[in-house]
Amino acid sequence: MSDPVFRSALAHRNDRNSVPGLSIGLTEISDRGMIDLRGAASDKKFAGAVKDVLGVALCTKPRSSASAGDITVLWLSIDQWLITCPRSAASDLHGRLVKALDGIHSLAVDVSDMRAIFRLEGDNARVVLNKGTSVDFTDGTLGAGSVRRLRYAEIAAAVHVISDAPCVMDMYLFRSYADYAWSYLSKTAAKASEVKLFGVQVGIGV
Repeated sequence: MSDPVFRSALAHRNDRNSVPGLSIGLTEISDRGMIDLRGAASDKKFAGAVKDVLGVALCTKPRSSASAGDITVLWLSIDQWLITCPRSAASDLHGRLVKALDGIHSLAVDVSDMRAIFRLEGDNARVVLNKGTSVDFTDGTLGAGSVRRLRYAEIAAAVHVISDAPCVMDMYLFRSYADYAWSYLSKTAAKASEVKLFGVQVGIGV
């Protein structure tokens, strides 16, 4: 029996590696594994077992993240986290988590093939995101390390702010919406669609 082979959600698109004429960098991240973890952060056995496996404590502050090496933990809710790691390491990491959590009220599921991940880079990335959601990514509240679940272009998504300078953000969404979201981002990120934020303009009296 042959082993399953991963196929990108955008494998059919010719522009999946390079979209011309954009005001930001837009790429698909296809080499990342993901594990959905649920449990009670207040349970010391649960939190301790997870930390022993991941090498980093679960983040308990809403909309935050934590990292150790190539493992990152994204806070999704008071009892849910998304653990990301290299795709090649996901199966082993999932197995070690399941073993460590045996007998502890919890759930760990390998969801590496459930979502697509898009990376947005550049000074205009926050403005581009604002075009598809009511969440304001330019108001200064979502700095590096922040995680925000949202409705983006009417679909469920989450954004992880990797860094501020340079601005780098990863968007997570269900892979069945990947083609639609990629097309939406490509249109709203086009240089021809670039907008300037309202503010004080030089030479114009008030």
